[in-house]
Amino acid sequence: MFFRILPILLLLFTLSAHSQKYLDNHSCKECHEAIYDEFRKSAHARSYFTDELHRKIAEKADPKRYECAPCHMPAATNVADLVSGKARPDPRDVRQRDGVSCFFCHTIAYVKKAHRFNINLPARQAKGYKPSLFGSLVNPDESDKHSSLKSPIYMDMACMGCHSHKINENNVTVFRTMNATDTSRGCIRCHMPKVPGGVEKMDKRGRGEHRLHTFPGIRNANFRKTGYGLEVQGDKQGIVVTLTNKMPHPMIIQPARARYLEIRVKRNGKTVWRNFRKSPEEDSQGYFSYRFYRNGKRVPLPNHATSRKGNNLQGKEVRQLKYPIPGFKSGDRVRVTLYALPAREECARTVHLEDKSFTTPLPIRTADWTVP
Repeated sequence: MFFRILPILLLLFTLSAHSQKYLDNHSCKECHEAIYDEFRKSAHARSYFTDELHRKIAEKADPKRYECAPCHMPAATNVADLVSGKARPDPRDVRQRDGVSCFFCHTIAYVKKAHRFNINLPARQAKGYKPSLFGSLVNPDESDKHSSLKSPIYMDMACMGCHSHKINENNVTVFRTMNATDTSRGCIRCHMPKVPGGVEKMDKRGRGEHRLHTFPGIRNANFRKTGYGLEVQGDKQGIVVTLTNKMPHPMIIQPARARYLEIRVKRNGKTVWRNFRKSPEEDSQGYFSYRFYRNGKRVPLPNHATSRKGNNLQGKEVRQLKYPIPGFKSGDRVRVTLYALPAREECARTVHLEDKSFTTPLPIRTADWTVP
């Protein structure tokens, strides 16, 4: 059923976007300077043209069609054509350059839930009138550029269109953040905490705070620590590492990413044991990622995969990992570090990434123990 209604939904999506007077990201700065500066540092501000990992994966998966457009280029007026291959991304089009634009997120009127992926439907606007932007504020400020409305669905559904799930053409889950009964409230509580400062440059209503628009994630050192617990203890036969996923969603969501443990045993300042030699993937229990297969053969990208395997921690899961270590001696020092990889090795090699920030491991937490 979904395959029959998808073209109709994308057409409605495109017609809705086309009927609106568009306010580009930069135009928001005049009144919302602090929020604009926050947004510019976020992943939402990165687009097909500025995010190398996203662009190269999209091109490798399908060089003719840009199937990612509904979520990664949602403000475009030709989403249906981008998805079908009738059009290609155009760097001259500000609605495409803006990425996940301020305007689009604040005009979401409804989220159509479906099996393969959800679709955000923006509100249609009356021609000749200034556009209406939605949010969660009670008694929002007015503007000469737009009307402001409190949306009854904003806190519950704003994130559900793009961040819920994606299932490929072969019914293989590419990513899943939320279950069908979840809402956006948990996402907003963690990734958009309230911070000092009004929503506008002139805090006319004296609100004194606003929702943070950097949408902190794994690239924020302090934020990524909050998602995990890490402990290590042991005896002269080996160690036990206790890893806790404090988040309500799985440890690994995006298929390009990975987490891994690095364990070093040092004696007199020299490393005498490590849980892997060259690649962290050698430690099957301490490496967390998805692996995708097409007809039994491993493939680096999930778009056309027919099956998936992986090592992951579900939301709130606690797992103990045991490592026998021969030759332990009193005084040996053990250091365990949990790292995040924005792009796992296999993915980075496949798309030939040049931006080293995607392949540089990001330390999350460290735990130490000394053999008594």
